[in-house]
This record gives sequence, C-alpha cells and structure tokens, in this order.
Amino acid sequence: MKKLSLLLVAVFAVFAFSAGSVYAVDTLSEIQERGVLRVGMEPGYMPFELTNQKGEIIGFDVDMAKRMAKAMDVKLELVSTAWDGIIPALLTGKFDILMSGMTLTQQRNLTINFAQPYILIGQSILLKKEFAGTVTSYKDLNGPKYTVGSKLGTTGEQATKRLISKAKYISYETEQEGVMELVNGKIDAFVYDLPFNAIAFSQKGAGKIVHLDTPFTREPLAWAIRKGDPDFLNWLNNFMSQVKYDGVYDKIYKKWFRDDAWLKEIQ
Repeated sequence: MKKLSLLLVAVFAVFAFSAGSVYAVDTLSEIQERGVLRVGMEPGYMPFELTNQKGEIIGFDVDMAKRMAKAMDVKLELVSTAWDGIIPALLTGKFDILMSGMTLTQQRNLTINFAQPYILIGQSILLKKEFAGTVTSYKDLNGPKYTVGSKLGTTGEQATKRLISKAKYISYETEQEGVMELVNGKIDAFVYDLPFNAIAFSQKGAGKIVHLDTPFTREPLAWAIRKGDPDFLNWLNNFMSQVKYDGVYDKIYKKWFRDDAWLKEIQ
C-alpha cells in the first residue's frame, strides 16, 4: 500500500507539472497587475476598426474592447498591427487579445484559440458596372477573361482562389487599394467581406461599380488569444454572453451596422 501511495503521489506530481506547463499562460492576472488591456488590431477594416480624421482608432471592435476593459476595471491600449504579422505579434505577447475582424478558420485554430464567434459574415463581390447583369454570382467570374482582386492573407483571397480559380487573381496589401483599383478599372471585381464592401460601395460606388451583396460564403468572426489560457477563454465567452443578454451588444451593433453617423468622422 505504501508503495502504491508513493506511486500515486508521483503520478499526481507529474500530472500537476504537466498541467502547469500546458496552462502556463495567465493573461487575466497579467492584465490586472498591469492595469491595462492591450488589444491588437489592424485599423483598416470598416466598420470593425478604422482611423478617423483625428487619427483615432474607432469601430465596432473598438467599442467592444472599451466595454471589455471597463468590465475588467482597467485601461485600454489599442496596438495597431499590420495584418500579415498580427498572429505572430499575438503569439509573442505584443498584446493580450486579437480583436480585428478575424475569421475563425481551422487552419488558424491550429496556432491560436478563438472565443465564441461574435458575428457571422461572408464574402461579397464589388463589380465593374459594365458587367452588371452579365455577372450575377461568383460562378460567372470563374473564367480567364476576368481579373479578380482581394486582400493578401484573408479569407477573401482564399475564397477567390478556391471558388474563382480560373480567373486571373491579384492580391492587395489593403482593402482600400483593391477597391480603388476596381474603381479605376484595373480589375473587374473585388472580393471581400460583406460589411466592408457595403460601406465601400456607398462611399465610392457612385455609378462606377455595383455590389453583389448576397454572401457566397459563411464566415464566423471571433477574437483570438494564445493557447493554454482556459481562464481567459472562459472569461471572454462569459463576457460575450453577458453583453448579448443586457443589450450592450445590440446597441454597439446598431451604431456600426445600422446607422451611418460614424461615417462623418472619416469623410
């Protein structure tokens, strides 16, 4: 019995050590000790995160981050980060959480953890006006005579390469660049997330382009954190449930997706 007891102690010790090494990240404690919640985002994806005329980062994700910091009773720091380096920046601790309109994909989930999705979107198409009526869906663009663009490293790029593979493809560093290339006639279509395309169309469409606004993919957006941090993940999921229960989520959603008063801040 004594030998068995010693064996059990050894097993529990190994288990405790392993658990401690797996769950070594304690972001919630770090945030509380620092007194600051650091949120990483690329401010170029309307209406989730963008820069106003004063140089301030605003948007749906920003308002959610402000509410999150308030719930933690800490200050908020927004860390502007280029999209192609945003996951490495999270993994190396440049910020605590990634809140930047990121689509939850299985490939990304191999590297980072996602909280429960906070919105469902999809890819839509901005199109040259001359093709209105001829092109009515992504399937009509799937031919070598068309040139289609999207943003580098996004699910828009993935969807284009997967579903419109026969068209010539051009990737752009920013969404704005892709839309301007379409408006200037350099490409035939631009594939990107519906919320951004809807706003870009209202701002720059004016008789030059059309918007095929029925999404041809279904993509959940979610906030991302480093792996091995179940307490932070639990807190985020409970936070999301709470703001949806108490009406805060609906209020912020209405501000950014149903009203357009915020457009005055960037025009």
